[in-house]
Amino acid sequence: MQSLWMLVSALLFALMAACVKFASAHYGTAEVVLFRSLVGVVVLFAYARIAGQSLATAVAAMHVRRSVVGVAALALWFHAIGRLPLGTAMTLNFSSPLFSTAFVIGSIVAAGKRVQWQLAACVCLGFVGVVLILQPSFGAGQEVPALLGLLSGLLSAVAYWHVRELGRIGEPEWRTVFYFSLCGSALGLVGAMAEGFTREHTPLGLAMLLAVGVCAPLAQLAMTRAYGKGRTMLTANLQFSAIVFAALLGLLVFDDHIAPHSWFGIGVIIASCVAATVLVARRPVAPSLDSSVAAADQ
Repeated sequence: MQSLWMLVSALLFALMAACVKFASAHYGTAEVVLFRSLVGVVVLFAYARIAGQSLATAVAAMHVRRSVVGVAALALWFHAIGRLPLGTAMTLNFSSPLFSTAFVIGSIVAAGKRVQWQLAACVCLGFVGVVLILQPSFGAGQEVPALLGLLSGLLSAVAYWHVRELGRIGEPEWRTVFYFSLCGSALGLVGAMAEGFTREHTPLGLAMLLAVGVCAPLAQLAMTRAYGKGRTMLTANLQFSAIVFAALLGLLVFDDHIAPHSWFGIGVIIASCVAATVLVARRPVAPSLDSSVAAADQ
């Protein structure tokens, strides 16, 4: 089944997150964002030249808005990964479908229409899961990274909305990702210059930076194949397996400790996101919630 490519994508995104956690021990967040984005720029620029595609766009302002929000979400997520258990950081970022669904509900209410109670229940249940994770169970100094991780989920939802709008006007996905990567490189460079570049490099640190840059485009390719060839609803739900992969990597590689109520909160968030995805797919109640890009390229 072609939808199973999403499992490959989810595993690659989880591996990318693990590499980010390793790299965060040697490099600042801005440097990690810079190197993660540079690989995308090089790969997509080469693709455009080989395939004879044009990089020119008539909607540069839309790309800038989408890219700035997306890079901010990416940076916040990377910051959270470096300071939280891997599964927790991944879950907070994957809360973006909850925010997207909340946007859908808001648009329904603003239009004076009736809100599907099951959809509202999914959002409420999902945020109960968020509260279970965010209750004072973190170690000292982890409260702020947790809130920043949740903010990355909110900003990701906004970025996905911009991606959907770009798709509606005919912008190809590769060009959207190219400008996102270009913006990430520029903002990452500015941030790294402000923070100060790392002067002492280690083979492990450099390998992790390279792995972050390689895993991201491979994960995007697998995800694109899953959505292009597989069943949309099944593919959209399989993407949440990235949370499970990340949590397992956190336990096995980083010896992360996740409290029982946080595990329960993770399960609640996954269940509510899956249910919301199914409900929206079955009954388009407003401008469609596009969960197909969740965690795709922030």
